[in-house]
Amino acid sequence: MPETARFLVVLDADSTLIRNEVIELLADEAGRGAEVAAATEAAMRGEVDFATSLRSRVAELAGVPVAAFARAIARIEPTPGVRELIEAVHARGGLVGVVSGGFHEVLDTVAPDLGVDVWRANRLVTADGVLTGEVDGPIVDATAKANTLRQWASDHGVPAHLTFAIGDGANDLRMMEGAALGLAFNAKPAVRASADLVIGPVDLAEVIPLLPR
Repeated sequence: MPETARFLVVLDADSTLIRNEVIELLADEAGRGAEVAAATEAAMRGEVDFATSLRSRVAELAGVPVAAFARAIARIEPTPGVRELIEAVHARGGLVGVVSGGFHEVLDTVAPDLGVDVWRANRLVTADGVLTGEVDGPIVDATAKANTLRQWASDHGVPAHLTFAIGDGANDLRMMEGAALGLAFNAKPAVRASADLVIGPVDLAEVIPLLPR
């Protein structure tokens, strides 16, 4: 990973970097997939506070074995065009970050496999080989996402006018507003309405023409 970069592209993970919502994959292991999916949809539309919603959804995972992480990873589908976008960013001297309201336990495998340079997510508490239903530490929410984008830009010498943020849910809005260019991708109506640009096809390669040359 370069110490400095020409520009920075930060993506959300679930439904942006990847097609899946990881918490729903884990909830399937507990037989609670439908309930958690409905709660996730409400949070992404901005109808409920993200941190409160995440804690309640994670509580539904209590008792799920740690082995479920590997099964979830095996089901993950990278979003079309994601590898092409990351390769193009790197070819032009840029840095790719992912900041997620999801979980390090999955992203720590998925992100490096896709070529992501830096990433941040929540961590789940485990005990005796199972999830306790709790999040370890502060929630990565909308404010944390925006702060992370600014911190990565500062750490790697990227000027504010060369920052890009790509997301789909309400908790991505502050990050998108804080970037020079906020892109709605596979996004909820409120996000499309607030974004600088909306990417229509579910293909991250559509972002490549927007990158600095």
